[in-house]
Amino acid sequence: MSDYQPPLDDIRFVMDQVADLDSITASERFGHVDADTIHDVIAEVGRFMAEVIAPTNRDGDTIGSQWHAGDGGPATVVTPDSFKPAYAKWVESGFGAMPFDPDYGGAGFPWLSAIAVQELLTSANMALSLCPLLTQGAIDAIHAHGSDEQKATYLPKMLTGEWTGTMNLTEPQAGSDVGAVTSKAEPDAEASERWGADAYRITGQKIFITWGEQDFTDNIVHLVLARTPGSPPGTKGISMFLVPKFLLESDGSIGERNAAEVVSIEHKLGIHGSPTCVMSYDNAIGWLVGGEHEGMRNMFTMMNNARLSVGLEGLSISERAYQDALQYSQERLQGRAIGAPAGTSSPIIEHPDVRRMLMTQRSWIDAMRALVYTNAAALDRADAAKAAGDADQARFWQERADLLIPLTKGLCTDVGNEMTSLAVQVHGGMGYVEETGVAQHYRDARIAAIYEGTNGIQAADLVGRKLGMRGGGVVTDLLDECEQNAAATDQVDGMGAFGDRLREAVATARTATAHLVEVGQSDPKSLLGSSSPYLRLLGTTVCAGLVAKGAVAAAERGDDFGRAKVVSAKFFGEQVLPTVQGLLPAVQATADDLYALDAAQLG
Repeated sequence: MSDYQPPLDDIRFVMDQVADLDSITASERFGHVDADTIHDVIAEVGRFMAEVIAPTNRDGDTIGSQWHAGDGGPATVVTPDSFKPAYAKWVESGFGAMPFDPDYGGAGFPWLSAIAVQELLTSANMALSLCPLLTQGAIDAIHAHGSDEQKATYLPKMLTGEWTGTMNLTEPQAGSDVGAVTSKAEPDAEASERWGADAYRITGQKIFITWGEQDFTDNIVHLVLARTPGSPPGTKGISMFLVPKFLLESDGSIGERNAAEVVSIEHKLGIHGSPTCVMSYDNAIGWLVGGEHEGMRNMFTMMNNARLSVGLEGLSISERAYQDALQYSQERLQGRAIGAPAGTSSPIIEHPDVRRMLMTQRSWIDAMRALVYTNAAALDRADAAKAAGDADQARFWQERADLLIPLTKGLCTDVGNEMTSLAVQVHGGMGYVEETGVAQHYRDARIAAIYEGTNGIQAADLVGRKLGMRGGGVVTDLLDECEQNAAATDQVDGMGAFGDRLREAVATARTATAHLVEVGQSDPKSLLGSSSPYLRLLGTTVCAGLVAKGAVAAAERGDDFGRAKVVSAKFFGEQVLPTVQGLLPAVQATADDLYALDAAQLG
């Protein structure tokens, strides 16, 4: 098990050369900060994560967060001892406030810089990183839809991390079907008089609430979906409520405990340090966020950033697992490598199959980082164009970000499962033994393809909503850019085969896209049945297009770092990218075979 080494050179490279950070900081919206300042901050974040957060990762897995029944009071969650001082230092650092509104204590940095902070935090300790991640989602929702009073009261302490936030959507009977939510919210005049106007009483149970309870902050701000009296069925009748763990007095000080309690936590495959809570609300006091029956709209406000952040988890955990695998492969002596002296044992990194696994991990990590950071940059460009009053550019970049979201979330989390599995494989039998620590990454990674909308939902979103944007023009524009990047690689020595494979992949993606656009009009079952292979096909192609852009810039450097990037790109283009050709038949297949057997026959 290696110490975490922040990949600062790789992050700087992709921010500058692939995501074009300079063009973002050149905008009026982000002109108060320059790229060098951002990189200096990221370097300090990297040091902080390596020294303060990363050492807590093992405790999160082996000790985990523990639920304790209340002794005459509410039940509690006790986190590992190392989490508390580490989180306190995170709050003290102020790093979490970087991308948020300066009016509430943020620094107004581009989201691209926040993604770099998130990558480093998630690699250091994925379970702990989920606490700031859920707080981020709550901040987005309150900032976009909350009242001026709610924003002034709650956001400053949430931005610093002094108070954390949660999202309470799922219920036992509902799962991913948010429209099946049954929690109730009833207006209460007495509570309004005591705790503030227009208070409601919230009653219901919520499951899978990440960091719904913990022991290192003074307050937790729960955002809870519930139904007001007489609300219509389905998603149209859902409203969002702010329900604090502790109610606040008129002067903003902590008041009495609210009727929100953790009744149990889940026993999970991984992320043991992150308490996944069952929350009970028993006439808890809360306030509307936004208007009545606007809960679903409010939820989708934060969805892009949240799904981008979950996609980032696939990248982050792959990076951490790769570092472990690389170190082990250099230390483990096994067999004799080709050409090694007789009677000697060689480090396993000298064996071709281990090299293949390491190069697969390295090249996919480069590809995922390019996709994630480009996605974040699209959000920043949309924000900057909106601030500048350029509606056409704002729409273009928002559509680009919206298209990339399901690719980032779906592809990176699926690949994260595969890359952490390869890291275990590099370790051989010792990878299956917990003491090496690499099994934790494999277990931790598995959840990312499930929460924040399963990857099947991401694929359905891609073909059902994103494919039709601007009559398919959003996808076409992106593929055009990939083709332009393929042409640019023709000028790089040794990249000719890469360019050819990328052009072939783009042509395949165009064929697959045109097929699904046609199918979507008449055969929705086949459209959805093809959605997952299409996401993989399009996502891999887009990754290759971004890798090509990076390879051209890397070749111009002429140093060892640049040469390594070119080799990584070549490997991706020549040994990973060709898999998209094999996905086309699955995209073009009908759903007939999916439904050829009934439920009994499947048994």
